[in-house]
Amino acid sequence: MIDPSLKILCNLSEVLRSVHIGLLCVQRSPEDRPSMSALVLMLSGETALPEPKKPRFFAERDPIEAEFSSSNQNFCSANDITITLLDAR
Repeated sequence: MIDPSLKILCNLSEVLRSVHIGLLCVQRSPEDRPSMSALVLMLSGETALPEPKKPRFFAERDPIEAEFSSSNQNFCSANDITITLLDAR
């Protein structure tokens, strides 16, 4: 996740904490996102970070399939999906 050339210049725990906070800030529901005052505490390291909620839809690769495809010399690609939510007026 982190460029190896940056590991020398960065504190790994700070980078991971920043990514974690970023995930909290992009939660789908605004109620699940931290307030600005909570963010200040999180960024200063004065509070524990809650776990981000899982997205309503996410795709995981099957570990067995991933292992098989990595041992195979053929290239593989992931399929794209489009989800449309209709809201009443």
